[in-house]
This record gives sequence, C-alpha cells and structure tokens, in this order.
Amino acid sequence: MTIQTISTRAFDGQKPGTSGLRKKVTVFQQPHYLENFVQAVFDTVPLAGATLVLGGDGRFHNRVAVDTIVRMAAANGVARVLVGQGGLLSTPAVSCVIRKHGADGGIILSASHNPGGPDGDFGIKYNIGNGGPAPEKITDAIYAATQTITEYRIVESAEFDLDALGRYSVGDMIVDVIDPVDDYAELMQQLFDFDAIRAWFAAGHTLHFDAMSAASGPYATRLLEGLLGAPAGSVVNGVPLEDFGGHHPDPNPAHATDLIDAMRGNSAPDFGAASDGDADRNMVVGRKHNVSPSDSLAVLAANATLIPGYAKGLAGVARSMPTSCAVDVVAKELGIECFETPTGWKFFGNLLDAGKVTLCGEESYGTGSDHVREKDGVWAVLCWLNLVATSGKSIDELLEAHWAHFGRHYYSRHDFEAIDTAAANALVDGLRAKLPILVGSELAGKRIALADDFAYDDPIDHSHSAKQGIRIVFDDGARIVYRLSGTGTDGATLRVYLEQPERERLDLDAQEALAPLIAASRELADIKGLTGREVPTVVT
Repeated sequence: MTIQTISTRAFDGQKPGTSGLRKKVTVFQQPHYLENFVQAVFDTVPLAGATLVLGGDGRFHNRVAVDTIVRMAAANGVARVLVGQGGLLSTPAVSCVIRKHGADGGIILSASHNPGGPDGDFGIKYNIGNGGPAPEKITDAIYAATQTITEYRIVESAEFDLDALGRYSVGDMIVDVIDPVDDYAELMQQLFDFDAIRAWFAAGHTLHFDAMSAASGPYATRLLEGLLGAPAGSVVNGVPLEDFGGHHPDPNPAHATDLIDAMRGNSAPDFGAASDGDADRNMVVGRKHNVSPSDSLAVLAANATLIPGYAKGLAGVARSMPTSCAVDVVAKELGIECFETPTGWKFFGNLLDAGKVTLCGEESYGTGSDHVREKDGVWAVLCWLNLVATSGKSIDELLEAHWAHFGRHYYSRHDFEAIDTAAANALVDGLRAKLPILVGSELAGKRIALADDFAYDDPIDHSHSAKQGIRIVFDDGARIVYRLSGTGTDGATLRVYLEQPERERLDLDAQEALAPLIAASRELADIKGLTGREVPTVVT
C-alpha cells in the first residue's frame, strides 16, 4: 500500500449546516473538494486505530465517495471500516451499526430529502461514537480545519468488492462489507410487537408505503413484506435509485402526492406511509388525515406504553423549537419533562445519552427515540403500525381521539425557497430589530406575550447556542416562528412556522384555521417587500 500526500488548497464554504455539508453534486465533483472535507474530519477527530462506519443513501456520487473515503481512511490509520453493501446505509442504520458494534464514529453520505442525480445535491456528515451527529464544537473544528488545509492523505487504490458481503484488506485496514439491513432489523424486533402487527396484516388489512426510490426501500421491504407479512407490493418505489427516480424524496404533502392520492381513493388501503432520501424522515397518512409531524410526536408520546420497547413509560420528551407544542400538553398530563431545543437532531443527543428523554421529534417529519441517535423514518412507521394493531383503532381514529382529549394544535410550515441570501438576512435582521417593542402589542387580533430570538443552554454540557429562530408567542399559545434553513443548496430558504391551539373546533382545514396568523406573519416580516415573494414555494 502506497500512501500519497496530495497538495491542496482550501475551499470557501465548507461549513457544515444543520445536517452536515450539503452542496450540488458538481461542487463535490471538483478535484480535492470531498477529500479536503474528509481530511479535515481525520485531522479533527482522533480516528487512528479506530473503527468507522460508512454508508449513504445511494444517491448519485455515493459509490465514488465511498471509494475515496475508504482509501483516505486507510491512509490516516483507521483500523476497520464497516461499509454497507453497495455503499448503502440509511442514516438511522448508521447510528444503529455504530452503537451495536462499538464503532468510534461514522461518515454518512446523504443530502437527506434533497433531490438527487447528476444535477442534484450531495452531502456528507460525521457522527460520533454515540451514533448521533457531531455536536457544534466538533463541526466548528472541522470547518476551521477546512480553512487551513494544505494537503490530504490517500492510498493509491482500494481493492474490495463493494457489492459482495465479506471481509477485505486495504493495506493494514480491514474493510467489512455488511448487509445494510440486518443489524437494523434485529433492533426493530426488540422494540415492537411483531406478532400483533403480523396478525393485523393476516386479518386482511393493507398498507401503502412509498419508499420514494430511496434508502428506506430495502428496510421497508425486509421488515414490512418479509418479517411482518404485508402483502407483496405494499412497498412501492422500493429500489433505491441514484436520482430517486426523479422524485423529490421528501415525505410531505407537497411531494408525496401519489401516496395521498392512493389514501383518498375509493379502494384506499388501511395505512399509508412514506420515508425520505436517507430513511430518517416519515409521513403517516390515514384515509381522512395526513398526520403532521407535531401531532405524530404527541400521539406516540401519549400511547407509548402500548409499544413493548416503551412499556415502562417515558423518561421525558423533547422537540425542536419550531415544532408545535402539542407534545408539551401530553408531557404535562404524564408528569414528565418536555425539552425545547434548536433545530437539528444533534441537540437531542445529550438529552438521550443522559436518560432525560425517551422520545423526540422535529416538525420536518422527523421522529425518533433512544434506540438510536438519529431520527428514524421506518421506526416511526412501525410505531404507528404497533398502535393501530394493538389499539384496534385506525390512524384517523387515533388522531381524532387524541384531539378530543388534548385539543388540537393547528400547524403549518410555509417555505420560501431559493430567495436571495442578502434579502433573507435583511428580513431576519429587521425582525430582530423589532423584537424589543413587540411584547404587549396586538397582531392578528391577539396580544403578543413573548418575542425573542431563541437561544438554548444545553442542560447536560452547558453549551450555548444563540440565534436559533425568531419566536412570536401570543397569550393564547399561538405562535409564529421565523427561521433560515440550513438544508438547502440554492440561495436561502426562509421557513415560517404557524401554530394555533384549539380546544373546540377540531375539524377545520389547517390553512383556514391559521389564516389570520399567515397574513400577520407576512406583514410583520415584510416578506413581499424584501424578497419579492407573495406566496410560499412549499406549504406543509
């Protein structure tokens, strides 16, 4: 094995966002671009002699990146790499494998729900030994290393068959090509009542799971059709494709339209679901209702003891700040703590490791628990299947019963995508300037009780995260939240989150219920004046 030391220069903009570094494929295809970031990881995190997990969502450029990273791992003294067959490992499966095998960390190749293909997006992030995303102190250090890098190390070639299970040697390093589903499937069988779910399918119930030609396909097929007995063909778009079959692999009402159409048809199945590019997001759909992520977290928290893995109850729950407060109401009744964190799954890691919370969730169709340290789309679908099978209630009945007991939090997110970055920053700066004078004033016929730029002090490691989103909270519990997203690759994405609690009128259309807040949110931020946009790009 010959180790090469390659001279390079720093690239601007290699700062990891909410979920790692995401750019266009063409950016990652530049000579040295991927290598620089990977070397920055090795220069920041002590991985010599370590075990590393490697895999991705199968999007375009995944296999090329896997080969590069294996060769760089060997050159940087990594002892062993576990890589998913074909380069495929879902994001929650990477976390599962890290934890089961005691690995020191993992590299995930994914841009999650962003489009794939040669003209699409690519991404990379580092996960630490607990299986979760690296905290900000590590990602900040990685970014600093990318700005001063002058060389990287790589071996000339890596002779192993990515498509054949087995053990290989790359110089002094071991490469284990593993089945991407085995460890994950074993973990799911420890958490759920598979007998009850099998019986539900055996009784003739049906399911439509749209894997969106992405990473969840092999996991859903093995578990749902294989181990649980769902009828063949219940999983559609189940083969991962480099361009996701042209789909936008984001499981929400704007993009999973085929699923929603199927669930509204005359011969609709009993249960509908979808997952995203790297299988960490989910959407659950009934014949009447699309389950919002905020409601999903709240319903799962309220009914968790029906699931074997959570039968002893919950230590606590956590939600990202923009996520609705529906789960807060549940936590209060259960007498458990509810934590409010910034957006980004990495902020849940310390709470999970410390045993403070059992369930956590984000409004962007992400739900998870202490079984791994990532959100988990297939796990969330199994949670709902377990509830349906053991309660005897449909998705819609579970949701409506929850609203009747706890009230309904009407909720929506309005995304203004690919807007001019300078305009987006000016909008947020303008809102920040208004915050001191908003409390006590009237907006949308309501009194503003709180107006701030959300900051978070981690109760475990005491780290401080500032400027995590602007909150406008009204005295009736309604909220408007503004935040610039860190997951896009074109310009800036302004996300406006809207929430209205309601105890009486539980059957309204969400956009109708939120109409006064929608109008007020656009006027307060002067969205049209600053961005030129009259309507959002996507409404979920």
